Amino acid sequence: MPECQNCGEFVTRDYARVFTPNGVEDPRVCPRCEDMVRDGADVRDARSPRNS
Repeated sequence: MPECQNCGEFVTRDYARVFTPNGVEDPRVCPRCEDMVRDGADVRDARSPRNS
């Protein structure tokens, strides 16, 4: 099962399919990583709070 590379939480295969490049199974960040965002090939702290 795919899991977030940042926090280790489980993500669905559909989430991983949409939010990862071809050939990569585990996303760099997931919806549970509220304070982190993808930035190119890296993950960084969000510049502003992400509120749902």
